[in-house]
This record gives sequence, structure tokens and C-alpha cells, in this order.
Amino acid sequence: MANEIEEVARPYVSLSDNVNKKNGIYRPAILCVFLIAVVGLCGKTIFNRPNDGEHWEERPAAEYVISRGRIEGVSEKSVGASISPYPWTNAELSWQRTGFHFQPEKNWMNADPDGPLVYKGWYHLFYQYNPDSAIWGNITWGHAVSKDLVHWLYLDLAMVPDHWYDINGVWTGSATFLADGSIAMLYTGSTNESVQVQNLAFPENASDPLLQKWVKSEANPVLVPPEGIGLKDFRDPTTGWIGEDGAWRITIGSKLEMTGVALIFKTEDFVKYEEENILHSVNDTGMWECVDFYPVAASGVSGLDTSAIGVGVKHVLKASFDDDKHDYYAIGTYNATSQKFIPDDPEMDVGLGLRYDYGKYYASKTFYDQQKERRILWGWVGETDSEQDDLRKGWASLQTIPRHIWFDNKTTTNIIQWPVEEIDELRSAPLVVENLLLQPGSVVEVNTTEAAQLDIELVIEFPEDAAAIDAAEDNALYNCSTSGGAAGRGVLGPFGLLVIAEKNLTEQTAVYFYVAKSADGKLQTFFCHDELRSSLATDLILGVHGSSVPVLANESISVRTLVDHSIVESYAQGGRRCITSRIYPTQALDGAAKLFLFNNATTAVKVQSLDVWQMETVFFHPYQQLEQEHLVV
Repeated sequence: MANEIEEVARPYVSLSDNVNKKNGIYRPAILCVFLIAVVGLCGKTIFNRPNDGEHWEERPAAEYVISRGRIEGVSEKSVGASISPYPWTNAELSWQRTGFHFQPEKNWMNADPDGPLVYKGWYHLFYQYNPDSAIWGNITWGHAVSKDLVHWLYLDLAMVPDHWYDINGVWTGSATFLADGSIAMLYTGSTNESVQVQNLAFPENASDPLLQKWVKSEANPVLVPPEGIGLKDFRDPTTGWIGEDGAWRITIGSKLEMTGVALIFKTEDFVKYEEENILHSVNDTGMWECVDFYPVAASGVSGLDTSAIGVGVKHVLKASFDDDKHDYYAIGTYNATSQKFIPDDPEMDVGLGLRYDYGKYYASKTFYDQQKERRILWGWVGETDSEQDDLRKGWASLQTIPRHIWFDNKTTTNIIQWPVEEIDELRSAPLVVENLLLQPGSVVEVNTTEAAQLDIELVIEFPEDAAAIDAAEDNALYNCSTSGGAAGRGVLGPFGLLVIAEKNLTEQTAVYFYVAKSADGKLQTFFCHDELRSSLATDLILGVHGSSVPVLANESISVRTLVDHSIVESYAQGGRRCITSRIYPTQALDGAAKLFLFNNATTAVKVQSLDVWQMETVFFHPYQQLEQEHLVV
């Protein structure tokens, strides 16, 4: 073990806090946002339906210098322009590109995952994409395929905005396998008048395993905003599920004043629809978009087809909240008679309780992988730098590692999220540390050969010191976002990892735990990411993110962290809570990036095990290139 760790020889001081405090909050002056008054339309919707061949003028994406999402009637998609840009070098910007997370070759990816599915042996990922620029606009569907969810091949654009009903954007959609095995793809289009409508498309050639060409239905739009729903508040249809009556149903996100709603529609053919009910609503949650609704088995880790219902089946309802850009979910029961979702715990309803991820994560979507009988979750990770930076580097946004999700039958209150097993194939050069006592205030370097692409699993013994437990702080006083981050100091925390850290800790991203005491004397564990010291750059949105995490009796404290240049994904307690961060170091690059263990608590903690692997780089290529080289089978 002596060769694998090295204690930094210095007395305890709070972790480096010399970062410019302005980094902690993106000041309002930095966000240049034009407020545009939008005249509301009322009464019956009237569509000016031009000929499809007619040309529609749009501003080139490159002309935009501010965030445009709100103006276009959809979730804001960018942090906007900075009045104080950081002077990045090309080397620094190049380092930010990831090694094993999916991203396009160039330009902007909304990354709202669209219609993910597996078909004839290929996994398909469609995603919202701007082929012209690294900032939002001209939204089309990019398309990539993979045999293993890790190595991806780029295909040509799947769908482009070329009809009056989607000329302002081909937005989020979902795929449904019909009874005969064919695919119906529903998606939201933004019309020539920026009205949100639902459209239908089918593969042009069902025998093509790559699904390279799509045909839009002549019946489009198949759904328009119903009475009482705002013209820009009707988007993102889900995968359909079939009921005992033989009819299909979908749900679409919207709002009624400030009440978030999931509307439910019934169809026999995906062309004609009947508005049936409100599947679920929650007051004061604002616009729901990218709604997802799916079953999970009450036991085991296997996934279920979206139409599954009955004994041993629970349902998950998830909504992306346009107002705060987080993905919330609730677990409950689906009543197929009343077409209602009933949460198991009303106090943990959508928006009141759990999130998929407590960091930079949004607009997620699941699909059922019938090949391996599992449900897979995709999520979009946007940038937290400025648009000027994205334009300079020529790309923006990532996808998380695909996550296998299932119901946690130990806690019975949450789902489990875990990186798909295929990602483990990228591991190499394992390093193992066992039974290490981290003294109060210690910082220990882990001697990895490289630290920019890592898979880390850390297990820490739950505190058992009676005196320390008795002296632990009141949990009512602790909050990841407001309690000083990793630079704070308590009796039982913070302790954990410092990733992408410079040797003197001038730059570092902390992945840590903090244990506090509840009013009944029981201990509660908090899981957090501290980005405040991740970079010396001055034009970033940085913060401390996290939540409490259930640690059951006789369990150790554990976290798995995937580090991939500018993204850090962590899964606490086997995936009960997840946090994703985007980081943009200026010094902790290449060989200067280090990995540390730390303990800022006033009590020693014991590392039961630390396993670290280097992660291989995955090179994504256009499919046609590999096909020509006879490398695709």
C-alpha cells in the first residue's frame, strides 16, 4: 500500500478556499438576457398551413449571442453569454473533451435523448442537435448506433425541420414498438408560428437495422394543444403503453397556470387521439416537460416492458421541471381504470421529493432493453461555462453513461441507478487500497498513473465512535449547498475524494459524505459534490450539490465515481443517489491532475477499500467510414 498512497505532509487547514468567490454564483450581470414580451393567443388555435416546399427564414444559429430557449417557448438551454470571458488556451479547451462519454463530433447537442431503443441488435440514440453551431438553434435529430452502449457510430441526421409543423425545431420524442414489431415515433414539432404540436414518423425501411431514414406521416400534426393548454406548453410525448382494452395511451407534459400536469391521450392507431384524463398533477411545480412513465418490478433488477401492469409492479412518474431544470420522480401505483397515478407517499410526490440526479442533469428518458431485459436511463448534461467558450471549442453538452435502473426493494422508497455493465470493459490498470485510517484533517494522494479518466469505488466504515456520534451536529443545520462544502469541518465529515485536483489543491472537485444527527438521535448521511474549487476560471457556474442518502443498518458508506475530463458522475450507496458535475480546470490538466482521499472531520474515518481503474478512451466514428474500411459487422 505504501506505493499507492502518499500522505501530504502538512498540518490540517481547511481545503483550499482561495478561489475567487465570484465563481460560486453566476452573477446576474454576467447573464445577458433580453426579456421579450410575448403576446398570448387565446381562443381556437388557428394554423397558417403553408406548402411544405415553401422556404422559411430563420436566423442562423451563429448570430445568437444569448440564450434563446425561453424566447422559443421551450426550456432554456444555455447559460448565456459572459461579460468577463476567461482567456482559455486551445490546449485547455481540448482537454475538456471526454474520453468515454457520448458526444457528437462537433456542435451543440441538446442531448434530450429522443426515442432510444434497441432494434435488430443495434442500440439507437437520437438526440437534439444543431448541425450548424455549438449553441442552441436549428434543432434536428442526430443519430448514433452501438452494439454495446459504449462504442458509438455516428449516422446521418435522422430528422430535420422541413415541414410547417416542425420548421422551428424537431424536438423531443419517444419510440413505441407496435404489436407487429413496427416502430411508431412520436415527437414534438415547433410550427412556423412556434406552436407545439405532436407529429408521427415511421422508419422508411423496417428491414434496415440502422433505421437510417424516417418518413413523416401525412396526417401530421396528429395532436395539437387542447383547449386550456398554452400553445407553447404542450410537448414531449412518452412511449406508449397498451391497455387491456387494446388501446394505446401516451402522456404529454404541460401546465395549468402553475400546476404541472401530465396529460393522458388514448389512441388506436397513433394518428387519431382522444384526450382522456390528467394522469397526475402537482401544484406550484410549473411546466412539466420530458415526462417519462414506466413500470418497475417490485423485486429483482430486471426491467419491464412499458405496458407491464399488475401484481408485483410499481410505476415511476418522472418530470423535468422547466422552472428549475431538474428531473424529479415519484414511485407509486398506476390505476388503469381511472387512468391515474397515485404516489406511494404524497410527501414524496413529483417535485416534492426525489431527483434522478442532484447535479447538472436534465431531460432524461428511459427505454426498455428487450435484449437484456433491463431498463436503461439516458440523461443530458449541459455545459456550465459560457457560450463564447462553447463556440471556441466547437461543441457543447454530453450524455451521461447509460444507467441501468430498478426499484430499490431494500429502502422501498427510491430507484437504483448504476452504470451499465458494459462500461466495466473499459477498466484497466487496477489499483487497490485496503484498511486505511484517515486521520482528522488528512489529505492522502493516491498514486495513479493518470487521473483524468478513472472509475473509482470507495467504501468507508460507518462511524461507530460513541463520543463522536454523541457530539455530531444537528442535521437540521446541515445542507450540502449552504454548509461550506468540503472546506467546512464537522465531527463526522466531510470526508471522501478529491478528483481532478492540482497537487497543491488550488483546483479540486470534492466528492464527499457528511454524517449528522437527527432530532431522534439517529445519524443521517449526506452525499455531496463541491465544485467551488474545481477551476480558477472566472466565467463558470459553480456550486455545491447533493442530498441525504439512505444508509441502512450494517451498511458501509460507499460511492462509485466516474471521472472523464470535464464530467464527474457519482453513485452513492449502490446508486440510491447520484450527482453529476461539469468541471473546467485550468491547472489540473493531463499529468497535473491528481486523485486524493481526504478527511476534514475532527474524527478519524476508516477506508475499508479503495479500488481505482484507468478508463480506456473510446473513439467514436461515422458509421460510413468504418463500413468502408470493413470494420463494421
